[in-house]
Amino acid sequence: MLDALAREPKQRALYLYPTKALAQDQARALATLHVPKVRAAIYDGDTPSEQRWQIRKWANVILSNPDMLHIGVLPHHDRWGDVLANLRYVIVDEAHVYRGVFGSHVANVLRRLRRLARIYGAEPQFLLASATIANPGELARALTGLHVEVVSDDGAPRPERTLALWNPELIDPELGLRASALGEASKLLATLVERGERTICFAKSRKAVELIHRFTSDRLPAELAARIAPYRAGYTPEQRREIERRLVAGELLAVTATDALELGIDVGTLDCAISVGFPGTVASLRQQWGRAGRREHGLALMIASEDALDQFFMRDPEALIGRHVEAAILDHASPRILDGHLLSAAYEAPIGPEDAEILGPEALEQAAKLPELRKTPAGFVWQGRDFPAARVPLRSAESESFTVIEAGTGSVLGLVERARAFSTIHEGAIYLHLGEAYFVRTLDLEAGRALVEPFSGDYYTQVKRETETEIREELKREERLGVELCFGRVSVTEQVVGFQRRSIQTQRAMDLTPLELPATSFETEAIWFCPTPEQLEGLEELPLLLGSLHAAEHTLIALLPLRAMCDRWDIGGLSTNLHAQTLQPTIFVYDGHAGGIGISERGYEVFEDWVADTVRLLEGCPCERGCPSCVQSPKCGNLNEPLRKAGALKLLGRMLASPSA
Repeated sequence: MLDALAREPKQRALYLYPTKALAQDQARALATLHVPKVRAAIYDGDTPSEQRWQIRKWANVILSNPDMLHIGVLPHHDRWGDVLANLRYVIVDEAHVYRGVFGSHVANVLRRLRRLARIYGAEPQFLLASATIANPGELARALTGLHVEVVSDDGAPRPERTLALWNPELIDPELGLRASALGEASKLLATLVERGERTICFAKSRKAVELIHRFTSDRLPAELAARIAPYRAGYTPEQRREIERRLVAGELLAVTATDALELGIDVGTLDCAISVGFPGTVASLRQQWGRAGRREHGLALMIASEDALDQFFMRDPEALIGRHVEAAILDHASPRILDGHLLSAAYEAPIGPEDAEILGPEALEQAAKLPELRKTPAGFVWQGRDFPAARVPLRSAESESFTVIEAGTGSVLGLVERARAFSTIHEGAIYLHLGEAYFVRTLDLEAGRALVEPFSGDYYTQVKRETETEIREELKREERLGVELCFGRVSVTEQVVGFQRRSIQTQRAMDLTPLELPATSFETEAIWFCPTPEQLEGLEELPLLLGSLHAAEHTLIALLPLRAMCDRWDIGGLSTNLHAQTLQPTIFVYDGHAGGIGISERGYEVFEDWVADTVRLLEGCPCERGCPSCVQSPKCGNLNEPLRKAGALKLLGRMLASPSA
């Protein structure tokens, strides 16, 4: 790319990164090369307004992100005409990040970019760079809609690295309670800093990042505490740049971070990388571990939480170390995701039959169904007054959201998607934002807002919900592990009916408060199966039957992320002793996003291996009746009642032993 632009400076290249920090890092690296006639500039939400027109005019390498392309470039393409007409290369870095809902949105954004470039007379070449994933060619094709060639030879040098798995002490064997993973992380981090080992510590949430930093600082003398820093979203651009600069310069001995620093940012020479909890995918874990020991011997640590998947790996380390990386899944044509991009595309230029090649054949069929588009001789056009891209957040499938407002100051704390609002910002809920806790005073359904106030109590809240599934269309059916395994489309109806307060210290339930909130429904994809009478022999009595099915459902959900690149929060489930349509005991596992994004279909493909992993988890957990490390779920709508670990193990074990296994 640099060679081409040095020869023909009028050509343009667009680099897309999933985070602003990565774009900053790459801009620094480009500047050090001093390539003649290459003029690089960052164009993202932090770029001052007065500089934006200059960048459009003179930069021939533009570093940005998909969010800015979606909302700041494509809807205003008339200002970008020269860039689009001369666009030669589009480089999509860290392509493995674009999976699930986010990836499905980005696939539509890239198709809209291709369409506008063609309108301006350009056919740019797409180059995608990725960490190791199971299906790079399939992912690149799904993202771009283009035929791709996979280059998979890796010539990068690899110094030796020591891997360590660290399981916090078991405090209560009966309840399965362990010492805090955050506390263990702070002890290790403080020890490493005292030894002068430059370390990065990854945690899964902003709150965890802040807590580990605080706990570590408390363990260190002032001069060393000044040489560690937290890094997460929510800081100002200036704060983030300063932390990055201090890291690269070697001023910082340690940083605690969310996955914002997981990607390919050059943070200088690091000795150690700590992952607090399994980050959700083997690919992501390898990315985090890869931060340490790039130039000489490094130490990579994973500290387990009490989550079922973490404990599964602690008991069977080879299942983690030797596991192949996952397949990245996305579905750009899911109507819930596609519709917003069709409106955006129609705003950018009328959609006609010639666009089917890039936008996909589904696009024209779907465009005809959207009331906000009008058919004209030129094609489908947008007839609203605003620009629709502003309504479509890329990192969610849901565009409608509730505003969270601090009652005392009137300041807006954040936005919560409608699908999550009833479970996170109902009246009486404890809402967490940037590491701070807030009590929800009121939730106004009509105005779409929640009023909250600061909270300093020692409990958190968990909702109780009722879920129903209706089978809409069966797409696949096979006999697998002695059951008829089905995959298809279902409708899921959920209603939050109450919430429980639980002690932060003991995790024990304090009370249950009823709620009256409307039901929400969405269509998605699911797998389901009905265990046979032989597999349920001895488990037929209630509540043993319901508890066994429920525990099996939970454990299956806990381990599906091993097979699909997703988080357990992307998956839902339902188990019932008598389903209205199957008329039998039935277990459902479904995609938690409207329209489905391929997670349950992946489970259908690898069903045998998935169930085998689940049985190994249940067999290996030392608890008697079930704990957070095996059958209990942090997102259970029934507040983890009833659960029968032994019954689930018996059922799934019999499935594995069936003649068709």
